[in-house]
Amino acid sequence: MANQQYWLMEFISISRIIKQAPAQYGKAYLYTETDDNDLTYFIIHQLEVIKKAINGLHEHLERKAAELHTIEKRLDGSALQGQLNHRQLAILLHALDHPNAIYSIQEHQAAHKISYQTARTDLLKLAD
Repeated sequence: MANQQYWLMEFISISRIIKQAPAQYGKAYLYTETDDNDLTYFIIHQLEVIKKAINGLHEHLERKAAELHTIEKRLDGSALQGQLNHRQLAILLHALDHPNAIYSIQEHQAAHKISYQTARTDLLKLAD
């Protein structure tokens, strides 16, 4: 699916779901082998796994949005209110949970898939 430009597949993990119920994966595989290689069982199983993985992604995104909302609430009334982008808010949220963490331009760049200059600007603005 990723090869066919289904971009959402980059962000879901089916291995975690399969690992939670390996017997179901095995049964789907065995049913396929014992029924003249009819892939229907396996395809149905994989579609269920993908559905669960997509639901998991939605739950993850909801949690992250709630976390960002929490940090925005903490900034209410401060000089930073409305001044930070979502990446900078994510750094602040992480820093609140990990006060001894050290942040580098390269790590910020990789974590958010942004250019070096954007990462540098984000961190410099936070430092100010």
